[in-house]
Amino acid sequence: MLSLYHEARSPVHALPAGVKLLVLLAAGSAAFLVRSVPVLAAALGVVVVLYVIARVPWRVALRQSVPVLPPLVVIAAAQGLLTGWSTAALVALRLLAVVLLANLVTLTTRTSAMVATIEALLRPLRPLGVRPERVGLVVALTIRFIPVIKEQADQVRAAQRARGARRGTGFLAPLLIKTLRLAAGLGEALDARGVGSGERSQAGSATVRHGPSADPQGDR
Repeated sequence: MLSLYHEARSPVHALPAGVKLLVLLAAGSAAFLVRSVPVLAAALGVVVVLYVIARVPWRVALRQSVPVLPPLVVIAAAQGLLTGWSTAALVALRLLAVVLLANLVTLTTRTSAMVATIEALLRPLRPLGVRPERVGLVVALTIRFIPVIKEQADQVRAAQRARGARRGTGFLAPLLIKTLRLAAGLGEALDARGVGSGERSQAGSATVRHGPSADPQGDR
């Protein structure tokens, strides 16, 4: 769910967010019950066809898929050495199909629609003390903040490279400081809007639309 929404007109985009999430849940569960390599390969082919129907450019799809390949290769190799290569093929196909389908859901579903669906699903649990609006806000902030933190990490690395620093883990401390500053500023903004007092706030949708502002001086 970390990829950004890709604007397009397609049948996949037109499906309600709730339907896509239910399909993802059902397909993900079914994939781990299937023990046939040809069936999983066919399922992966169906996911690829859905990308074509959704009119997702191959560059966008590739950008979302490439980061998954290194850990997938490691997992498949470990499975091959420990349990056999047929099992490794099953594991690799399952993970690849589910991850690609999850990426497709994210690419074709607006974050606001996804958050609204999660809130609607949680409303029956309100008598048990669950607060759907707050859960939706947490989901929205999580989705929005991960790319923001990545952007700040890139800024810290760029600043350190400009000063001639070598690559390593030295960027973690300034990144942590920037993240804590960002979190503190967001907390103050939420308190000012009454989120802490239990009132429904528009902060979640505003964060999804505009995102929190980053401190460009944080790495100094």
